[in-house]
Amino acid sequence: MFIQIEPTSEIPIYTQLANQLIELIATGKLQAAEVLPSVRSLAADLGVNMHTVNKAYHELERKNIIEIIPKSGAVINSIATNGPSEVQMERIKLYMKPLIAESIVYGMDEEQILSFASSIIAEITEG
Repeated sequence: MFIQIEPTSEIPIYTQLANQLIELIATGKLQAAEVLPSVRSLAADLGVNMHTVNKAYHELERKNIIEIIPKSGAVINSIATNGPSEVQMERIKLYMKPLIAESIVYGMDEEQILSFASSIIAEITEG
């Protein structure tokens, strides 16, 4: 599992970690039912505080991407075969809407935004 943390980024380290774990799951490099490294182990490997990893894991649990099982660790949840729930769709919209609005403020039109989104999807799925 390759995770790269950028300490000077404006994105908090726990968010960088959570986002990279989501991407590893999306690309299939991490699979459903796979156990993630322990908080202590991953923190040591990345050279970050254990609380940072713990916060990232809890963020993923809140999003129902992983399940934290006391004394067993964090396990990747099975991905629903019938798509996201309404709650998950609303959460995704909540995060995407400001990014799309920002893109429009920067002068991107609908075609550019869709093309950009398509290129990101291709980058993730073609790994």
